[in-house]
Amino acid sequence: MDTIASFFSFITTPVSWVIVQFHTVYGSIFGPDTGWAWGLSIVSLVILIRICLIPLFVKQIKATRAMQTLQPEMKKIQERYKNDKQRQSEEMMKLYKESGTNPLSSCLPILAQSPFFFALYHVLNGIASGKTIGVINDSLLESARKAHIFGAPLAAKFKDGADTLHALGATVTDVRVVTAIMIIMMSASQFYTQRQLMTKNVDTSVKTPFMQQQKMLMYVFPIMFAVFGINFPVGVLIYWLTTNVWTMGQQMYVIRNNPTPGSKAQAAYLERLTGHVTQHGKVRSRGARVIVKAIVAKGRDRNEAERKFINALSKAGLAAQADGGVVRSESQSVDQAEDGTPVAAAAARRQQPKRQSKSQRQSLQKQPHEAEPAEEPSAPSPSLSESEEPQDAAPAAAKQTPKPGSGTRSKAQSGQRRGGQRPKSPSKK
Repeated sequence: MDTIASFFSFITTPVSWVIVQFHTVYGSIFGPDTGWAWGLSIVSLVILIRICLIPLFVKQIKATRAMQTLQPEMKKIQERYKNDKQRQSEEMMKLYKESGTNPLSSCLPILAQSPFFFALYHVLNGIASGKTIGVINDSLLESARKAHIFGAPLAAKFKDGADTLHALGATVTDVRVVTAIMIIMMSASQFYTQRQLMTKNVDTSVKTPFMQQQKMLMYVFPIMFAVFGINFPVGVLIYWLTTNVWTMGQQMYVIRNNPTPGSKAQAAYLERLTGHVTQHGKVRSRGARVIVKAIVAKGRDRNEAERKFINALSKAGLAAQADGGVVRSESQSVDQAEDGTPVAAAAARRQQPKRQSKSQRQSLQKQPHEAEPAEEPSAPSPSLSESEEPQDAAPAAAKQTPKPGSGTRSKAQSGQRRGGQRPKSPSKK
C-alpha cells in the first residue's frame, strides 16, 4: 500500500493543502487540536472531490443509458447463441465495439478518485510515522497526532499494537472498536449501493454479462473493503465511509428520478408521475418531460409499465405529446393502443358493416317491385265476373303483399300465369 501511495505522491501536496485550509476554518470553531476539526476537514475534502466528479458521473449515466439501448440487440444475441456461450460473448463484445459503449463505465468514478484516496493515505501515513508531508509542517503534524475521533487517533490502525497506540495517546480497545464499526459501516454502505442498483434499477427481462459483472462486484467490493480496512488509518476510513455514503445517496437520487427502462424503479416512478400529472394536468419538471418524450417515441416498443402509464393518462382525459408534455383529450375515458392511438378511433377504422342474411338481401331487392301490384291490380281471371272484379282485386293484392323480411312472394313476382291456375300435382313422399 505504501508503494501505491508513493506512486500518487504527485497529488499529495494539493490534497494536504486542501485539508489544511479546511482545518483552519473548522479549527477556529471547534479548536485546532480536536478530532472534529481534522475529521470535518477530511469529510469536506471528500465532498469537494465528489462535486468535482459530478461531470464524470453524468458521463457515466449517459454511458449506462447507451448500454440500455442495446438491450434488445443483446436479447437477440442471447436467443441466437443460447447454446454457444463463447460465441455469445464474442458477439456481445462486437456489439459493444460497434456502438462505442463500455460495460465497465460504472467504475469510472472509483478510478477517478483513486489518486485522491492514495494521496490522503500517504498524508495520514506520514502523520502516523511523525513525518511532515506536503504543506503539513511540524506544528500541524503535532496537532493532527493529538486529534482523536471517539477516542481513536486519526493515524491509528486496527492492527497497531499497544505500544504504538500508547504513543498516540489511545488504547487498543478504543481503536479496534472504532475501526471495526467504521469498517462494517463502510462495507455495508458499499453493499447496499450495489444491491439497490441490481434489484431496482436493472432491466430484468435481459440478462447480459454486464449484469453478471455487477452482481459479482456487489459481493467483491464489500469483502475488499473489509480486508483492506484493517490496514487503513482512521482518517482514511473516515474518507472512504464518507464517499460511500455520498455514492449511496447519489445512486438513490438517480434511481428515483431517472430509472432504467424496464426496471422496478421505473414502474414506481411512472406510478408517481401518473398521480402527479393527473392531479395537475401537466408535466412540471424537465427530467419528467424527457422521460415522457422517450416513452412516446417508443410507440409499440413500450414495456408494460410504460403502456400502463399511457393508458392511465388516457383514462384521465390526457394525451402524452411528442415534446414530453400532456394535453387534454376530447374524450374523458379513451384507452390507447400500443402505438399511442385511441382504441376507439382505431376500432372505428377497423369496423366493417355487418353481413346481412340471404332473406334480408332478397327482401331489400324486392321492395321496389312490391308496390306495383298494389297500384295496378292484375287482370281478372275468366272465372270471375265483371261485377266482382272491382271489389276483390284490391283486397287480394293487399293480402298478397309480403311483409319485409318474409320469404313469401307475390303472385306478380312468382311468375304465375294470368287466368286459371293449374291443379297442383300430388307431392311425392
